[in-house]
Amino acid sequence: METPPTAENVFPNIPAGDAAEPHRALFFVLGYLRLPDRLACRQVCRAFSDEISANETLWRHIIVEPPLSTKIRDDFLLWITSFARGNLKSLALLRCWRVTDASLLHVVDQNPYITKLCIPGCTALTADGVVRAVMRLAEHKGHLECLRLNGLCNIKREHLNVLKSLLCKNKQQEAFHASFYSGWSSLALDSDDGRPIDVDICPKCKNVGMVFDCTREECRTMRNRWSQCRGCFFCIARCEECGGCVDEDELGEDTACPHVLCAGCWLQLPKCDTCNRPCCRQDLNAQALSSAGFVCDQCRDSELL
Repeated sequence: METPPTAENVFPNIPAGDAAEPHRALFFVLGYLRLPDRLACRQVCRAFSDEISANETLWRHIIVEPPLSTKIRDDFLLWITSFARGNLKSLALLRCWRVTDASLLHVVDQNPYITKLCIPGCTALTADGVVRAVMRLAEHKGHLECLRLNGLCNIKREHLNVLKSLLCKNKQQEAFHASFYSGWSSLALDSDDGRPIDVDICPKCKNVGMVFDCTREECRTMRNRWSQCRGCFFCIARCEECGGCVDEDELGEDTACPHVLCAGCWLQLPKCDTCNRPCCRQDLNAQALSSAGFVCDQCRDSELL
């Protein structure tokens, strides 16, 4: 078993008890560590703790993700962002459901130069609170360029219009960025496709959420067809493999996975040796796949009974 890092084995030439500064190369490595690992390094010794806490460049980009995100509260957020000393550039809070509007507003007040704010799945945050935070950044002459809200509850058209006006106020016209569905990864809370805001108004249900364009060339080149198959994940059925729209007559095709597949992908994907149903690559068990094929979970379970 590896020996845990201590002041003695990190600095072998320094007598025990003497003060020592960590090597400068340490901070290059720390910049690539996830937040929990970076915090753990502060526990090595007092020299590490002081140097890491004092180096604001290590804290300019903070990502709080599961499982840590489910445990943090307002006081932790204020503490961890204080290390940036007002120079925080990007903040990503993924499913931090204990963080409230008050702490978010305090963070943006103390860090007016934030350019990227990712707060999806933070159920304690409100749309009104997010609008206030973005407005506060605008008042500070900030340059917020990227806002990720997928999963934020109760966001309405009015909120989205205000946010768009604040993020695009220095642009003559908001550039159109097509958004394509590429499997469940498209719905990831921290996805970044280059758009200023990741949500839009669905032309079908008129709700605010992730809106996808069709990947089919024939749909995108036909004006009327393009508008018909553009919508949120709940209004437009999309193939898990290609992201194209799926017609109603294709929805009846049975699959060995819980996802929808278009006819073209249905024919091309590997089939179960027992039931001859295809499975999308995301759900396909690579260990079960061989040159001869594979057996889906449902057929495997029935064989065990």
